Amino acid sequence: MYKLLTIDLDGTLLNSYGEVSENTREALKKAMHQGTEVVLASGRPISSTRSLAVELGVDDFLISGNGAIVYDIKKDEVIYDRFLNKEQVLKIARICEENSIYYNVYTEDEVIAKSLNYNVLFYHKENLKKVEEKRTHINIVQDVMKYIEENEREKFLKVTVCDESRMIFNSIIRKLKEIDSIDILDVEHMSRKKIKSGTEDVSIEYHYTEITNKNVNKWTAIEYLMQKLDIKREEVASIGDNVNDKEMIENAGLGIVMGNSNPHIKEIGDVVVSDNNSEGVYEAINKFILI
Repeated sequence: MYKLLTIDLDGTLLNSYGEVSENTREALKKAMHQGTEVVLASGRPISSTRSLAVELGVDDFLISGNGAIVYDIKKDEVIYDRFLNKEQVLKIARICEENSIYYNVYTEDEVIAKSLNYNVLFYHKENLKKVEEKRTHINIVQDVMKYIEENEREKFLKVTVCDESRMIFNSIIRKLKEIDSIDILDVEHMSRKKIKSGTEDVSIEYHYTEITNKNVNKWTAIEYLMQKLDIKREEVASIGDNVNDKEMIENAGLGIVMGNSNPHIKEIGDVVVSDNNSEGVYEAINKFILI
């Protein structure tokens, strides 16, 4: 039996509209009832990940910021962290500002941005369907760099950089790689999400990367939980779809890859299930987790 199941959110547990199917919800309940520890492992901030975890009854631990944080939901406290500091964030922000490229900054409890675009627009649309306490907190400010400089906060989860032009995006990545002690996620494909505009579906497509402190990834956070819960590697199953899931898919006892993943991620997994719009997580739990 797998004692620990870690599940990515966007592109994995959530469909293109940011929803979890009823079948998947029931499968999660059955997995937890049999004694499997289920942990959501996301790039999102604590507030967004926690609201979904509580809604699903996954109320022990969560991983946010791509592994920058392990959070104890019941105790309402961070029990493991690997933050970016203010100096690192300002260096990243300065390069983005000088090159007029869109970016947003994640803290433990909010996303700081200057406008509702790309990933932040998707969170905003997602929020419209939720009650206040379950929303991703979005803080729109006129000048992100000034706001960070003047704010007392010293700890940050990650920075996301987005653009529709691959050429512009690649040129910024080259400049960002000159900054010391950070990790830059190497995402080869565009993010593709859907939002509702009236009765029509509108696609949000963009190139992006996520920047964290050095050696931050979901697997290192999972290793912390394994030690805390006395769980062996072969007792861990992980489900994901993207480059930020790579380490946990590679290292888990069972690495499960979504059908919507790019070919590189599919190659490193042990098994491939249906895509996130066809209940791939439901399929994975029924095939490999429930006993």
